[in-house]
Amino acid sequence: MRLSTLRHACRNLPTPSVHQPRTGVRVFGLAKSSLRLGASSNSQLLLRAASSVSGTTSAEKAPKLGKQTDGPGYENIIRENVQRTKEEMVALQRGHPALKPTLAIIQADEDDRLLELNKKMAGKIGLNVTQICLPRECTEDEIIEEVLKLNEDPRVHGVYLHLPPASLTSRVLNTLRPEKDVDGVSDLNVGRLVRGDMNQGFIPPLANAVMELLARHDTSMEGRIVLVVGGEGPLGVALQCLMQRRGMVVLHSQRSSEVLQKQANAVVLLAAGHMYVPPTWLRPGTAVIHCGSALMTDHGMDMSGVGPLTAALRMQNVVQSSSRWAQGQQYRPWTLRSLKLQPLSPVPSDIEISRAQTPKPVDQLAQEIGLLQEETEAYGRTKAKVRLSLLDRLREQPDGKYVLVAGITPTPLGEGKSTVVIGLVQALSAHLKLNSFACLRQPSQGPTFGVKGGAAGGGYAQVIPMEEFNLHLTGDIHAITAANNLVAAAIDARMLHEATQKDKALYSRLVPSVNGVRHFSPIQISRLRRLGISEIDPSALTPQEVSSFVRLDLDPAKVTWQRVVDTNDRFLRKITVGQASTEKGHVRETQFDIAVASEIMAILALADGLGDMKTRLGRMVVGSSRSGQPVTAEDLGVSGALAVLMKDAIKPTLMQTLEGSPVFVHAGPFANIAHGNSSVLADKLALKLVGENGFVVTEAGFGADIGMEKFFNIKCRASGLRPNVVVLVATVRALKMHGGGPNVSAGSPLPREYIDENLSLVVKGCSSNLRKQIQIAHLFGVPVVVALNVFKTDTQAEIDLVCQMAKESGASDAVPCHHWARGGRGSVELAQAVKQAGSQPSHFQFLYSQETPIVEKIRMIAQKVYGADDIELSPEAQAKIDYYNQQGYGKLPICMAKTHLSLSHLPEKKGTPTGFTLPIRDIRASIGAGFIYPLVGTMSTMPGLPTRPCFYDIDLDPVTEEITGLF
Repeated sequence: MRLSTLRHACRNLPTPSVHQPRTGVRVFGLAKSSLRLGASSNSQLLLRAASSVSGTTSAEKAPKLGKQTDGPGYENIIRENVQRTKEEMVALQRGHPALKPTLAIIQADEDDRLLELNKKMAGKIGLNVTQICLPRECTEDEIIEEVLKLNEDPRVHGVYLHLPPASLTSRVLNTLRPEKDVDGVSDLNVGRLVRGDMNQGFIPPLANAVMELLARHDTSMEGRIVLVVGGEGPLGVALQCLMQRRGMVVLHSQRSSEVLQKQANAVVLLAAGHMYVPPTWLRPGTAVIHCGSALMTDHGMDMSGVGPLTAALRMQNVVQSSSRWAQGQQYRPWTLRSLKLQPLSPVPSDIEISRAQTPKPVDQLAQEIGLLQEETEAYGRTKAKVRLSLLDRLREQPDGKYVLVAGITPTPLGEGKSTVVIGLVQALSAHLKLNSFACLRQPSQGPTFGVKGGAAGGGYAQVIPMEEFNLHLTGDIHAITAANNLVAAAIDARMLHEATQKDKALYSRLVPSVNGVRHFSPIQISRLRRLGISEIDPSALTPQEVSSFVRLDLDPAKVTWQRVVDTNDRFLRKITVGQASTEKGHVRETQFDIAVASEIMAILALADGLGDMKTRLGRMVVGSSRSGQPVTAEDLGVSGALAVLMKDAIKPTLMQTLEGSPVFVHAGPFANIAHGNSSVLADKLALKLVGENGFVVTEAGFGADIGMEKFFNIKCRASGLRPNVVVLVATVRALKMHGGGPNVSAGSPLPREYIDENLSLVVKGCSSNLRKQIQIAHLFGVPVVVALNVFKTDTQAEIDLVCQMAKESGASDAVPCHHWARGGRGSVELAQAVKQAGSQPSHFQFLYSQETPIVEKIRMIAQKVYGADDIELSPEAQAKIDYYNQQGYGKLPICMAKTHLSLSHLPEKKGTPTGFTLPIRDIRASIGAGFIYPLVGTMSTMPGLPTRPCFYDIDLDPVTEEITGLF
């Protein structure tokens, strides 16, 4: 074979001991008859020259190369290697039945003899072979394009470049992934060989073949001199390393030399072509291995030589590569390196703390937590998307412990659930050395630039870099905005076209003739099926069927789909569209919602894969026809386009905490009207990655009565996951407010009651709101640990009192947390309490059955969770319930839309209100997301900007590009 065989690699296998006479010249790889695979079993590999007696000079007495004398048969060596490889293949497939080891061959050569030899050898082993044929004059870029495709193809485990020598440039060789470089000639694999690290690399098959033959020589080669003639590049380097590692003394020459060959105990001829070696140049007992015919296949050179053995060893490399791939698919123990924190006092601003810490490169973090290189897509240096293929790879891996962080009824100041999540994960990972993952929602730009500022946590418990976390991230919310508004545009366009065109014209445009052929798109065929039309020939539909197909007949007054924007903009709460003359008088009132209130965001958070998301997007109801039938996104023909817009958004984003613990940031559904939790997929991926003894900590929006209840009844129902522990976050100042303290507002000075010690207010707050929220968690059978988020104004007496009363109210434990000022070290006690609670059996149960009627589901939530006496349905709400039951939506779970500032529907009612009736003014449905949401009171889905928004403080230094004012 020719120089292109340097693209083939194989490991050096143990070889049996062979004893031969110590006299004579041993010639390997010359006789075509003895080298042909399948020759007689008594053919000999070691060929002895007749002129083996010292002093013989006559060239006529030299043997004809290829004469058989004694020694083990060459065929036997090949058979041994083939049999060994077949056994490895059987063992590999026994453990991985679905695995089909595959060799890909890129060919750009007219000579197929070597190619056929390799394909024949692959068939003997049982390997799959895929062949890519390129023209002989193909360019370097064309070769690289094919190599890159094979690099990304998980079905291919080895690549053989059957190319002209001129095409085997360094750029081509080093484009090939080292783990698929079964010829061992990329710079990385050659470097591994030189360094002696072959755990991941490959030995070039031809070099391995030479070493196999030398091992069969009749004397030990250790300490002997080997002359290598010709063969520069990877093959020469590989041979020299292997020989020196076996204790041989290596001489190298570009041409045959009498002086050098008389010193050698073995001669390896790597130069292309037949090379005549006078026997008088060889000392007695010299082994000669001629690789010329293995290196050259052009110009009529034969296909014997060491070619068959090289091919056999190449196939063994493919099997080894497949085995490594299979091992790499298994769960990988973490090697997480924590980042050191040096907390300062007083605690600097959040952004100063974030910038003072240097995050690990995201590819390093990914490797530390067991992600494969192909499972991440980097977005810059510090964040990356994680592919959902991870779920398939770790399908059999047991899940870790599942921890939900919720809170008591919040105040306008916030209680710090996100900081508790991050502080707890930092404590578990960096200080208790337990695998742990945080799963957080992506913040909306609305609150970021409006009233809240950043949402990356705070103090020494935050996600970094906090600027990237808070601004755009990887663009998921923008993708949702684009998808949502595409639906809105499709609705208005469809209503316009239906109103201005007759059936025939509309049909011609919806199913146009292209090159004289008309056909339905797959989405249109789905609509035909829903209409009960089995015909797929556009010309075969009856006029009635055509009319049914083209007419959605959307009622403008019953369109429920709104446009969205990720900005707080009160002036978009009610708008009029269609006022341009081109809209021909089709004016209607509509509105904008905040982007995170889109049903598409809720779908993103509840989907368990791309296929599920696509299905959910298709069944979103956008309005009703004039006959009262629901119209879906798939009816509009837009569901496929929505899936395309969302194909990257469905992948969670990997980031890290200040102490280097991993974080998934994914989805951020509006917690008032949606379920307010991060994605099912982020939780599922994290639970697999942490392993059986690890912890995944996720956060529910607002208080336990809203976010936690929806987490259990909606998210857990969709995911099939069951939580082990609830961490209930409380603050002394919030408990004081629920105990009767004065109202507070963000940005205003705190009243004295919240600064000075006031045990009376604390007792009242614990007796009411804290106790009630613990009871709500117990409704679902999950143990509760109370995390008291400590502020500098809290006194020790107040802290001790809260912890004592929390335990008396049924909490498994209650501990003060100082993560904001100390990082993970300040939450170690909480981490230990969570670990202990997680070891207890969980008796999780849903609050209601899916079979329970809609009205009773609402009543159960109102009475058991909120403490209401009963519910009151408006006539409109009752009519909607009847309609949803008629459409078959009655089994969907309930997602209550109410204020987060009170257990009741009245924001000003703090503590634990009693004796009230919960009014249900309207009921709507998110069919794609999969829930019914009753509206309690007046709920705004578009926040407004305050008099002084946060953007007054947000600025950019044009020189350093540093952002200021974000939290």
